[in-house]
Order: sequence, then C-alpha cells, then structure tokens
Amino acid sequence: MIYTEIVATGSGIPERVVPNSFFSYLLEDADKWIHSRTGINERRFAAPTEATSDLATAAAKNALVRAGMNASELDCIIVATSTPDMYLPATACIVQKNIGADKAFAFDMNSVCSSFIFAVDAADSYIKSGKCKTIMVVGADTYSKILNFEDEGTSPLFGDGAGAVILRATSKKKGILQTLLKSDGNGWELIQVPSSGSRKPVTAETIASRENSFYMEGKKVFIFATDVIPKIIDAVTVKAGITPHDLDYIIPHQANMRIIGNITKRMGIGSEKFLMNLDRFGNTAAGSVGLVLDENIRNGKIKEGNLVLMMGFGGGLSWGGILLKI
Repeated sequence: MIYTEIVATGSGIPERVVPNSFFSYLLEDADKWIHSRTGINERRFAAPTEATSDLATAAAKNALVRAGMNASELDCIIVATSTPDMYLPATACIVQKNIGADKAFAFDMNSVCSSFIFAVDAADSYIKSGKCKTIMVVGADTYSKILNFEDEGTSPLFGDGAGAVILRATSKKKGILQTLLKSDGNGWELIQVPSSGSRKPVTAETIASRENSFYMEGKKVFIFATDVIPKIIDAVTVKAGITPHDLDYIIPHQANMRIIGNITKRMGIGSEKFLMNLDRFGNTAAGSVGLVLDENIRNGKIKEGNLVLMMGFGGGLSWGGILLKI
C-alpha cells in the first residue's frame, strides 16, 4: 500500500513586525483590546513590493534545503492561497519558475483558510493513485494586501506568511493516515471580498466603498468554527480507529484563542496539545497550519512517531482535517 509521508517543511515570513499598537488609530488601548479578544500580540506584514509568491518561494526553498532535494525532483507544486499574486496566471507557476522546478506541473487551490488542508489532501490523492511521487504544497497568503484598515473587527486579526511541505510516496505506514474535507455553500456570504471577480468587477465606485477589501461576519464565523472543530476531531479520529486523547498534538487553523479555549473545555482535551503561533503571527490564513507544523518540527516538539491532527476552517464555508503519523 502507498502512503504519503512528509519529507521536509519550510516557512516564509515577512521581515516587518506589526505590534498591536499599530492599530491605536482605530482602537483605544489597542494592545489590551486585541490580545484579550484574540490572543494576538503581533503579526507580520509583507512589504509593498512583496507578493504572495515571494513568501511561498521562500518557504519552498527552505523546505528543499531541509530535504536535501533539488527542485527538479518535484512532480507537482500546489500553492494554497486566496490572495494570489494576480487572478491569472496561477501563483504556483510563478513559484515553479522561482525555484527551478522544471519537471513539475503547477496550480493554485483556493478554499480560503482551509486551502492548505484541501491542497495536502489533493496531493495525497495524486501520490496514492501513482500519478506523482513527490509534491510540494505551499500554503501562502498576504491578507494585509486586501484588508480594510478602517474595519476594527477584521484588520487586527490577520498577518502574512507561508508554510510549505514536501510530500513523497512511501511503503511505510506513516505520514497521512486519514483525511476529511467538507463544505457548506449556504454560508458563502459570511467571508468574502465582494468586488473581486466577475460577480462585481472592481470599479472606482467599489474601491471608494471598500468593496474590494476583505469582509467577514465575525460572530457567525466564530459560531461556525466552534461547531465544526469538534466535528473534525471526532470524525477523523473515528475513521482512524483512535480517540481524540490518542492524539499527541493538534494544529488548528490559527484564528482566535477564544475558539481554542472553547474547544478544550467542551472536549476535555488539554490546551497543551494545541500548537499555536497566533500570538506572534496572527491569522495567516492558508499559511497558518504549515507555519505551525514547520516551527514545531524544527524546534523538536513534534517528534517521529507522533500523531498530529491538522485542521482548517474558513470561507466557503469549508473545513477539514488531516491525521499525520510523523
């Protein structure tokens, strides 16, 4: 039987650190207000000349170095993003050129903050079918480019970053053991950029009304997240024939510490099992899960043999989970 193992991981983050105090123009006692409601202390913003492909390229190159691989060994590159460099071509093709992956085919995948989970699942399917042996998946977003900085409910939440994984076929029972993907289009309006495509093209009028910026109904999304996270944990562990308490670590999408606090109380899972970097990076959308995975593999917290559940949830609405044996 073919399994999909993680060969290496990598990260790409901007240099610019943006503390909560940046939002003092918008919120009184911004640092306390933002931290108490989200758990965020700071985030990173891309430079004006820095695009999603730049962060994705950095993450991809770091992963290749750690794997001791040449980019020509890659069969496929998937960039998971909802903030591509441009509507066309695919940002993955720009990354392919940047890293010199001349033998790979490349495409983007957009399931908003669930994009990384959906892309890793797609890569797993390619590998298990025998179509590909080695695939690079990069979750990357630059939400600072699409935020409405007059919206106190959303603009302090997000940061920019990219996390990459190199996946490869193996005969050993390790790597990806179970996956779960779900969508509910009835909630598509809760998270959107209203003027950004064919439904409402960008015009001077939509720019003036900030409809080309990110919009989210925060309270409804919070309710959605606290509802689906336990479902992801239960469904994936049942499929794997284990219990949630058998998991060594859980890497949730980095959205809000209050969401995680709610889940730990409801499910009786210790907060120490939830790996977080939200306090330092904010919500990096499709980049979040890969960034946490890379950080905790590099620092030695995640060890060989650990059972790790990665989870994503976001616009669409979409959600999913992937169970890994490292």
